[in-house]
Amino acid sequence: MLASFSIAPLGVGEGLSEYVAQIISLIDESGLDYRMGAMQTTVEGTQEEVMNLIMDCHNRMLEIAPRVLTSIKIDDRRGATGRLRGKMADVEKILGRDLSRE
Repeated sequence: MLASFSIAPLGVGEGLSEYVAQIISLIDESGLDYRMGAMQTTVEGTQEEVMNLIMDCHNRMLEIAPRVLTSIKIDDRRGATGRLRGKMADVEKILGRDLSRE
């Protein structure tokens, strides 16, 4: 399963990087493959691993912010693994360049 999610703390001001950094540390500690983007983070794992991680991140943020807004987008394809890297590699192959360096 792939899941892209964003967690926004509300009521803490405009600068959110210190809050995001705490969540990324939690994701990193999970051992799941992930990619951080400018507006969301995408993780790959089993349904249980991914959903538990997202809820752990949501609950961590709720400990430090009075209100939290979490958005989740799920792409679940039976029997497919390695899709986080594979999807990018497929597009890079067609384009003939490495998109991670742009």
